[in-house]
Amino acid sequence: MIDKPLLKKRFSDHAKTYDQFASVQKKMGTQLLKRMDGKESEFAPIHILEIGCGTGYLTKKLSQQLTEATITAIDFAPGMIEIAKQRINDERVHFLCGDIEEMGLKERYDLIISNATFQWLNDMENTLIRLSHSLKNNGRILFSTFGAETFHELHTSFSRALQKWQIYTNARLGQPFYSLKELLELCDRTIRLVHPHSNIVGIETIEKERFLSVRDFFTSLKKIGATNSNQGPFFQRPSILKEMIKIYERDFQENGFITATYHCLFIEAVLK
Repeated sequence: MIDKPLLKKRFSDHAKTYDQFASVQKKMGTQLLKRMDGKESEFAPIHILEIGCGTGYLTKKLSQQLTEATITAIDFAPGMIEIAKQRINDERVHFLCGDIEEMGLKERYDLIISNATFQWLNDMENTLIRLSHSLKNNGRILFSTFGAETFHELHTSFSRALQKWQIYTNARLGQPFYSLKELLELCDRTIRLVHPHSNIVGIETIEKERFLSVRDFFTSLKKIGATNSNQGPFFQRPSILKEMIKIYERDFQENGFITATYHCLFIEAVLK
């Protein structure tokens, strides 16, 4: 389980540096917008729910692209909401601070959109069912999240470090992510439970970032508040951490840089 209070604090504390270091998340947001091209009229007075609006990067682009839409933008980190409000001064955009897993949704929406947020849900299955009930007929759910190959270099290095110390366990860093196949199956049994004839499609992409060192990589995660809130006991041991960094920089270095893989999943569901 994700420690939500701790995660909320970390995101709030690093809201001011988020945009500087969240390059992959911005690319994912741009990809989501491309999935919308031509499907929502620029002048249609639709109602949009954005989950995990963060600093308002995607929110602002939505408001500019859909000039008659009303947007309800939610984030559970007060610091993020504060930055988003500074970025966007538009009477069509309404910000709410809260956790989508705990909030009751009284309205129905034409579009529910979320960028790089669903990996922080403790119960994605129940959340998708609830969101499906909050969409109008022919409405759409459009979201991105991270997939199973995300940070595979880190996980492999951690596993090899444990083996070096003869520690045999199923422990891993952070929460597990879905493969695209698994995520589509989850969407099928949740969204179609509410809207049996929905059309659900998914795509996946790989983004790689390069860093001079593993510590630089960790710093980039810290600067967006995305450090794991459930790292487990082994990661806290200096000997394991030191060994993991050594292995990472030995096995996943190329031309003086280490790589960090982001496995990006995109889901689009048209509810019928």
